[in-house]
Amino acid sequence: MANALVEVDRERAERARGPFRRIVTLLGPAFVAAVAYVDPGNVAANLTAGAEHGYLLVWVLVVSNLMAVLIQYTSAKLGLVTGQSMPELLRGRLRTRGRLAYWGQAEVVAAMTDLAEVIGGALALYLLFDVPLVLGGLIVGLVSLGLLAVQSRRGQRPFEFVIMGLLAVIAIGFVAGLVVSDTQWGEAAGGLVPRFDGPGTVLLAASMLGATVMPHVIYLHSSLSRDRHGAGHDAPRLRHLLHVTKWDVALSLVIAGSVNIAMLLLAAGSLRGVGGTDSIEGAHGAIESALGPVIAAAFAVGLLASGLASTSVGCYAGAAIMGGLLHRRIPVWIRRSITLIPALVILGAGANPTWALVISQVVLSIGIPFAVIPLVRLTSDRTVMGEHVNSRPTQVVAWTVVALIVALNIALLALTFSGQV
Repeated sequence: MANALVEVDRERAERARGPFRRIVTLLGPAFVAAVAYVDPGNVAANLTAGAEHGYLLVWVLVVSNLMAVLIQYTSAKLGLVTGQSMPELLRGRLRTRGRLAYWGQAEVVAAMTDLAEVIGGALALYLLFDVPLVLGGLIVGLVSLGLLAVQSRRGQRPFEFVIMGLLAVIAIGFVAGLVVSDTQWGEAAGGLVPRFDGPGTVLLAASMLGATVMPHVIYLHSSLSRDRHGAGHDAPRLRHLLHVTKWDVALSLVIAGSVNIAMLLLAAGSLRGVGGTDSIEGAHGAIESALGPVIAAAFAVGLLASGLASTSVGCYAGAAIMGGLLHRRIPVWIRRSITLIPALVILGAGANPTWALVISQVVLSIGIPFAVIPLVRLTSDRTVMGEHVNSRPTQVVAWTVVALIVALNIALLALTFSGQV
């Protein structure tokens, strides 16, 4: 009864606002998910692709972003319609061993995500303040704990505002250089034609796909939407929320996709043929030489905001995955400590941080089918979704996306084990 009264009061408050404000006040969950699409792994993959191959792989980012819009909306719709997160729905459909195995691969994906994000944040602190990488990784971990405390103590809406603010910093930091770079727009348009140039570009394309379609936020988005908007809505309210969610997903991923494309165009226009741009540190130095210290500083600040925001979202996703699949939760500081260790080990061992970022995205891309196949199956099941089941055209497009992702990953594995990449 109390929940029903809260729902009525909320609807009355929304009706008192204008149509524009009614939509704006409901935006947010997709912006949290979108931060994962501009994490440091994206920076490494996009800069490497642009610096080494020019505009050749622009099409990968465009296609990946279109895929992401479809996938993230589908995940959000699943949470709104069923009132359950995707991991919760899978828990009821898997036997104990299958559930544990599925949780294991999902946690590996989340851990590899965290690896990229902590390393990226540590690199940013090194570039800005010459902080040693291991110390920088520890700082990123501690600050991300503070961001997660906002969510656990203040609720999801304040957390969304913090993440949206960081997303704005990321966008400014990474797009600023494009304004003054020497972009060849005709060649960039030619990069929209799908093609590869040898096995190395297939590896990069898989890396970019893994950085753009993120498995952990596919699991998370269903939970974000359900937790933000509640469950058990009547038909008109649910239709309104689904309409708003389309705007939420489209706006957030247009921003994220534009930032990714801007990074590749920047590298292709200003860094191609410049030595040392196969690393983020080298790319930062090249940006400073070509475009000046202000643009280089903006890039580093964007990288820092990216690492802080995305590692917080990644840790949040790991908790949602465990809670949904195993019905267990561990304190956030313990989870943060565990997922921080691999990044600190890599940083302390002196491994190439940029290559670690690219490889982490390859592992992420291998985890994508495990997220998208169950998502499409669940949302195409009328017993689960009722009248909001995926239409036949949507099912065709969604399964085509799944087939493309699986084919790319099979090619990646074949090339890797044959020693061609």
